[in-house]
Amino acid sequence: MKLKVFALMIAMLLSVGISSAKDKTIPSVSIKDLKGKVVDTKTFDNGNKPMFITFWATWCKPCLTELSAIDDNFEAWAEKTGVKVIAISIDDSRSARKLPAFVKGRDWKFEVYSDENSDFKRAMGVNNPPHSFIIDGKGKIVWEHNGYAPGDENEVFRKLKEYTIAK
Repeated sequence: MKLKVFALMIAMLLSVGISSAKDKTIPSVSIKDLKGKVVDTKTFDNGNKPMFITFWATWCKPCLTELSAIDDNFEAWAEKTGVKVIAISIDDSRSARKLPAFVKGRDWKFEVYSDENSDFKRAMGVNNPPHSFIIDGKGKIVWEHNGYAPGDENEVFRKLKEYTIAK
């Protein structure tokens, strides 16, 4: 009997966590753009269209594979969904100095920021990169995914299309 009550309590807690995650928005944290300008993450906006935010690091091979796949698909995604892609580097301050040249060498077509103190990473509950989020046009976090395997970008695109239509 005690085990059933315990299992029921766990299920209730998990369902509360899931529903409250759907109401979560981007927190207000200061990060930097590639020119060193401080930006408040709460100002991220895409005019009622979805945003895809991914946390990554220069030393993370799956992150770089994911970002390459996103870059390859970015123009088609933007045309069909209006998505804004934002890549948040979690490299520390030593590595962050090399970030502008690193990004320029890849010629990515999306926005890149540096979270060298990991404040935004912590605020978003990110443990390990790559960790991605879709934010709907109303500013709500509606989907998240940890890790990357080839083909995951197809699931991202399906979700982007789903959240392109006003919910």
